[in-house]
Amino acid sequence: MNETEKYDLAKVRLERAKELLNEAKGLLDSESYKSANNRAYYSIEKSIKALLALKGVDAKTHSGVLHLFNTEYVSVGEEFTHDDYLLFKKSEYIRTVSDYDDFYTADKKECEEQVMSAETILNKVKKYIDR
Repeated sequence: MNETEKYDLAKVRLERAKELLNEAKGLLDSESYKSANNRAYYSIEKSIKALLALKGVDAKTHSGVLHLFNTEYVSVGEEFTHDDYLLFKKSEYIRTVSDYDDFYTADKKECEEQVMSAETILNKVKKYIDR
């Protein structure tokens, strides 16, 4: 894949991340907190996969995307910090319990934080891609 194709893939993934974030916001507004947590997480994951496209790498698992984000961007100090990594990791945990733990109760405050984290990561990735 050449540099133009990598950039084009990154832009497509970032557009999908925006769609997912908008879905998360709508679900938050309708008090569907578990579903909003899911969409916010996937917005973050798609944003990170946009970054990975720039490097020509990809992962098929959630943990693989988290690992590649850490090795390709966070640990080398390329504008993304350990705090960004922790936002992603926490978001993955919240998405997992929201989707799979029958007794988990998602609340508004946590969901608002999840959506805010997705917006923060998306905006940071967009700024990085557009530079």
